[in-house]
Amino acid sequence: MAGGVYVSSGGGGNYEGQVTAFVIIACMVAAMGGLIFGYDIGISGGVTSMSEFLIKFFPSVYRKEISDGASQNPYCKFDSQMLQLFTSSLYLAALVASFFASVITRMFGRKLSMFIGGAVFLVGAILNGAATNLAMLIIGRVLLGVGVGFANQSVPVYLSEMAPPKIRGALNIGFQMAITIGILVANLVNYGTSKMKGGNGWRISLGLAAVPAIMMSVGSLFLPDTPNSLIERGQTDKAKKMLQKIRGTDAVDQEFQDLIEASDAAKQVEHPWRNIMQPRYRPQLVITCCIPCFQQLTGINVIMFYAPVLFKTLGFGDDASLMSAVITGLVNVLATIVSVVCVDRFGRRALLLQGGAQMLICQIAVGIVLGLTFGTSGQGSLSKGVADFVLFLICAYVAAFAWSWGPLGWLIPSEISPLEIRSAGQAINVSVNMLFTFVIAQAFLSMLCHMKFGLFFFFAAFVLIMTIFVYSLLPETRRVPIEEMNGVWKSHWFWGKYIPFDAPGTSHSVQLPPGKQV
Repeated sequence: MAGGVYVSSGGGGNYEGQVTAFVIIACMVAAMGGLIFGYDIGISGGVTSMSEFLIKFFPSVYRKEISDGASQNPYCKFDSQMLQLFTSSLYLAALVASFFASVITRMFGRKLSMFIGGAVFLVGAILNGAATNLAMLIIGRVLLGVGVGFANQSVPVYLSEMAPPKIRGALNIGFQMAITIGILVANLVNYGTSKMKGGNGWRISLGLAAVPAIMMSVGSLFLPDTPNSLIERGQTDKAKKMLQKIRGTDAVDQEFQDLIEASDAAKQVEHPWRNIMQPRYRPQLVITCCIPCFQQLTGINVIMFYAPVLFKTLGFGDDASLMSAVITGLVNVLATIVSVVCVDRFGRRALLLQGGAQMLICQIAVGIVLGLTFGTSGQGSLSKGVADFVLFLICAYVAAFAWSWGPLGWLIPSEISPLEIRSAGQAINVSVNMLFTFVIAQAFLSMLCHMKFGLFFFFAAFVLIMTIFVYSLLPETRRVPIEEMNGVWKSHWFWGKYIPFDAPGTSHSVQLPPGKQV
């Protein structure tokens, strides 16, 4: 169990300043980077459920879909490695791109990474919308992945560095809010384009990804650099003026000095990738690897990538499956607002533990209902009442994810690393996230075919494991300045042994009895 919680008795905990409109606007613009990620997540499943798209690019899948149900197990209708590659190739490209983005983010600033991400994503969207063959489609997806890799590397770091500590969680969750809005918009677009005559609705769905890409690229040109990034690049005078501007006061000497000290410590580190492997960074390395891994093993992308396909497999009609995806997308947005309101009030751990428990119950319940209804043969049908109950359970599951593991899976890794390993840590976060996103996207339809309703029990087991992990090994980080985050680890019952007593940011930490919260 977690035995230590950080309490600031000075330094960063007493920083002066206020929440300025300048910071809010800058963070809102930066968070638009989440739109490109969310739009793609939402658009993929809807497009792959459109008959015209399947006929053009995946005719074998279409033939299985319309085949006689007696000769084809419904669980296996969409089982195709190439169809899964269409979805998953983006995330493999994002994994590789995140390492290049890490270098650019550190050497040239967060803004440039955002611009590159938006520009490359724009080219990919144009290629996908104009695709005439499968190769062109996959190349477009790879370019989309490069854009996502750069955006996911730079945006969460930018938000964490710009935000005042007391509302860092809420502003950082703006990234996840943008992701959920992108998913919802994509689901609405899919619902509309599926009704278009002429069979080119899928082109509109894929091509409209250019809109959030343009928003991100143009928006990044008007963003200010973060004080952390300016100091990291030797522009200290400009950094202090920027800090005064974003805090709305000239009295920023204490916070500025902490940033300078953190930067000086960071400059002593010549090889952040080598240093992050040192024992003193073991807590950050483990959390940065485990959190994005667990985020994907919740099974959320079973719903978000393939919601229309999944609902069609469960017996919902074409329109009903797309509308059900819209409903889950709307729930996703509304529940993320809950996280924005609660994350800095109740803390990260409380949301993760509650969300994990709710997801566990919902997944087990869905697995039981599908097992009793369809068995392993896939033969059977859902009555309206049972179908509505399954939709309710899935919505409750999506809501739990949206106020817990969805936003906090990006927030926590972005705020826990000191400056000297921050870019490397965020690159690991993004790459692990993209790796497991790729694995789930590439394997889900095959897993559904072979594991059938047991797939929900499979993900439920991981939800149980990660909830125990949070309870035991994740300390609370709300309202802790990121320059003094070492105090969190030093005060923890398990991680404290890895943190040197002279580590920056440990001078204000105290040990609280187990169970005590701030």
